[in-house]
Amino acid sequence: MSATTRRIIYVIVYELVAIVAVTVGLSVLGFGGGQSGAVAIASSTVAVIWNFIWTSLFEAWERRQESKTRTVKRRIVHSIGFEGGLLVFLVPVVAWILKVSLLEALVLEAGLLVFFLIYTFVFMWVFDKIWPPYTGIVTTEEPK
Repeated sequence: MSATTRRIIYVIVYELVAIVAVTVGLSVLGFGGGQSGAVAIASSTVAVIWNFIWTSLFEAWERRQESKTRTVKRRIVHSIGFEGGLLVFLVPVVAWILKVSLLEALVLEAGLLVFFLIYTFVFMWVFDKIWPPYTGIVTTEEPK
């Protein structure tokens, strides 16, 4: 499978799960279904674009590294970079859609960030096991 096809599949599957998680999570917090769904769709749209850009940049950087092993440390860096970028982009969007302050939106996003930081890490690990990267990167650490 080509690297581009792999990224497209990654983004689609990741975002389908994310839309459900955001909609359910915000609904549980008492926001209306329409607002929750709007935040989920807006978040997904931003995340799809950012995910494609960030993962492309990350894998390009990874190919230039001496070690081709995708270690836990690299997975953590990937996850933090992705979620940090989303935080910057989504706080104003969430504040606008939910009609809350930027501080309230930041608190909501911080809660989602904790969930998605773990989700991104686990999802990428599982995804790599099912569809290994096309780039020749080893997806497990070598035993010491």
